[in-house]
Amino acid sequence: MKRFKTTSILLLLTTILISWKPTQDIQTSANWKDKIVPNLWQEAQQSSKPVDVFVLLKEQAEVEVVARTIQVKEAKAAYVFKQLQQQAAQTQIRLLQLLEDETPSNYRAYWIVNGVLTKADAQLLEKMAQLEEVKALMPDPWVALEQPTRVASGSAKTDVGLEWGLDMMDVELVWERGIRGAGVVVGGQDTGYNWEHEALQGSYKGWDGANTDHNYHWHDAIHDLNTLHDDGTGNLGSNPCGLDVTAPCDDVFHGTHTMGTITGIVNDTLKIGVAPDAKWIGCRNMDRGWGKPSTYIECLEWFLAPTDINNENPDPSKAPHVINNSWGCPEQEGCFPSNFEVMEMAVNNLRAAGTVVVVSAGNSGRDGCYTVSSPPAIFKHSFTVGATNSQDSIAKFSSLGPVNVDESFRMKPNIAAPGVGVLSAINSSNDGYARYSGTSMAGPHIAGLVALMISARPDLAGQVDAIEHLIMETAVTKYGSDLCEFTVSEQVPNNTYGYGRANAARVINKLLDPSDNPNGEARVYPNPFQSYFLVELPSTIEAEQILLYDINGHLIYEKTIPENQSLLSLSLAHLSSGVYFYRIKGANDTLKGKVLKM
Repeated sequence: MKRFKTTSILLLLTTILISWKPTQDIQTSANWKDKIVPNLWQEAQQSSKPVDVFVLLKEQAEVEVVARTIQVKEAKAAYVFKQLQQQAAQTQIRLLQLLEDETPSNYRAYWIVNGVLTKADAQLLEKMAQLEEVKALMPDPWVALEQPTRVASGSAKTDVGLEWGLDMMDVELVWERGIRGAGVVVGGQDTGYNWEHEALQGSYKGWDGANTDHNYHWHDAIHDLNTLHDDGTGNLGSNPCGLDVTAPCDDVFHGTHTMGTITGIVNDTLKIGVAPDAKWIGCRNMDRGWGKPSTYIECLEWFLAPTDINNENPDPSKAPHVINNSWGCPEQEGCFPSNFEVMEMAVNNLRAAGTVVVVSAGNSGRDGCYTVSSPPAIFKHSFTVGATNSQDSIAKFSSLGPVNVDESFRMKPNIAAPGVGVLSAINSSNDGYARYSGTSMAGPHIAGLVALMISARPDLAGQVDAIEHLIMETAVTKYGSDLCEFTVSEQVPNNTYGYGRANAARVINKLLDPSDNPNGEARVYPNPFQSYFLVELPSTIEAEQILLYDINGHLIYEKTIPENQSLLSLSLAHLSSGVYFYRIKGANDTLKGKVLKM
């Protein structure tokens, strides 16, 4: 296992050496065995060599509440990054001290979740479990990608002009307004990317048309090979890209196809990318379609603070605006509720830093309800996407909610987008193209839509709640044919389409058309609210401050509005239920209204 060498970790190791104490002085936990996932303990006792283990610490940084109050994306990401790193540095010292003593070249420390990946035998598992600050020790299994289905016909790039999914979402109407994704950075974690493909090279952020720079634009989270599962290609124990590669490479085809749908640029007759003027960066999280919870987490961490090609000098200001995740971690392949929790922490922290996390719902819909059943699609703060066909109906394979694997029974997916027979780039020596079907193809349509939105309204950058709300609010209403639990006929949202099928023109019109707000009023949503509400300010007022009063007229909240900021997110989970009155003060005008806290 390759040790993660960043400036922060090197400083942490310096702290370890300064504060070194003999390992026998470490305070132990009486119920240490309860911290070890049973099948991991059994494997470690039976195995002749150390097993992979992810060590989760008890103390985890709480960043969401404060991050919601920060409006500027770069400042939001900087705050989250600092808090997460500080929490890891303060609490990992004794664990890393132990690993330095026992297995100095066999661990990797993380901060997006406070945890460490290492290899351990049963004796070392016991020693780690006895540390009071350790919460759980869990396996880190290889997990298979749920592969999309290739459509045999219509795979040549000469077959189409505007790809059908873009037409269905009215993307061309947005392009006609000069909005094509310029100024926005999209991230993708997948099987890698063929960055020299004709459809992807022009939009790769590491290419300026003449020179290449992969620093901060590419990361490879594949440090060892899947030698346990045959991938069907005869390449077991090898990888066509290699390991720890320093330039984007796709060891299958999947990542290249998904990125083509987001930013693909070909020519005037073939249009496959929703946001062709956006730039992309990438992270490989799978070895020929097999990933681990740790590789998924590593990519999420890299997106929060991308590094140079030597994995050093992390910089949260370079975090992408949105990331696409066309992968899953199903329970039947080795993921389970305890590492669900770890991946959800990583997703939540990246989202809190201002990055929209778009994920695919899964391809198990033929099995009926409750088939949105694996990370990251099941998570509350993932923006989960189902797939529709060219008849604008849900794809038969598109997974359905509600989510019962974690007993939350939350409604999923959040939204639907085209995902059947989608033409895009593939990893081919002759710049190939192919049609594939899967929710892996639907998610990229939404990631591209987010890029269009931020390009149209740069003040949306970092405002994840507002972005997701606007996509759902403007979706084409679709009713589920499968009435899964907690869904009634003609209900929106539902467990088939979520809020409906996304439409790019509707979203951009909502953002830019002043006729939506003819009276110069502030738009407040959701209203009623639970933990936060958003305020969209009209262009007719130069707003300076927002004040919130309770029903007795007492001032309970005030916030200065940054210059040129027209969209605010107010985190008010601490308030009691009831009616509140807001006042938005400008140089010459004041807007008033009320909101209801549920």
